[in-house]
Amino acid sequence: MSLPTVKLNEGIHVMHLFYRIDRMAWDELNPDERSGAREKLEALCSANSNASHPLLRTYTNVGGKADLVFWLFHKDLAGLAQLHRDLEACFPPGTIDTVYSYLSITELTEYQPTEDDLKARAQREFKLEEGTSEYEAKLAELAEWKADYEKFRLYPEMPDWEIMCFYPMLKKRQGEDNWYVLDFDTRKKLMRTHAVTGRKFAGRIKQLITGSTGLDDWEWGVTLMAQQLDAVKEIVYEMRLDEVSAKYAEFGPFYINLRLEPEALWKHLGL
Repeated sequence: MSLPTVKLNEGIHVMHLFYRIDRMAWDELNPDERSGAREKLEALCSANSNASHPLLRTYTNVGGKADLVFWLFHKDLAGLAQLHRDLEACFPPGTIDTVYSYLSITELTEYQPTEDDLKARAQREFKLEEGTSEYEAKLAELAEWKADYEKFRLYPEMPDWEIMCFYPMLKKRQGEDNWYVLDFDTRKKLMRTHAVTGRKFAGRIKQLITGSTGLDDWEWGVTLMAQQLDAVKEIVYEMRLDEVSAKYAEFGPFYINLRLEPEALWKHLGL
């Protein structure tokens, strides 16, 4: 029986998977079974190596929380489920155990800047006077930035950098720190300040926020791509100082992962 086709109105499905190798079970495999697992994983990654989706990337966790880490993208929910099963089928039964998994989707934030927001930013951030040629040029530039950003949020093409940090988060719903009882304009203002902090790390961090309300145990998954670990530490620290994080956010476990192609991954793990 084939799985039903289930697509989003816009955006794609995303999954982060973390596994531990059962070394005793792996050591009991014969050489053909081991080489077969390696060949299957390499073939599956090669068949799912598109810029956006379907995509399967391989990592190893740094810190001992997992051995194998996989990042999956697919436009169809059934396609994602099948990719997940095909991935696990690369490994002989009993040789891997799931440590953690996270399901989310790409989406536009409800606080997307409007045309009026772009006009205000041109005046506030760039100190340009309305009606001048410089102002109009900046508006055109910001409109192009907005279109590119929206495309990235929905159909990201993530850089293949060395470090991938992943963590889930949510907004508080208790007492005086209940994010969801704030009016929309207040929430949008706080998020705008948060975005300004994030933009300071352009070129050092590529950030993808995926939505998971109703899909997993947290509300968002945060993926940070970097080429140096200090960039990850700095952006997380600085953004926690913003009121939107300091007062209203809660964070789940952090996973720091190192990008390795399948062949290098096997060698690193000694498999």
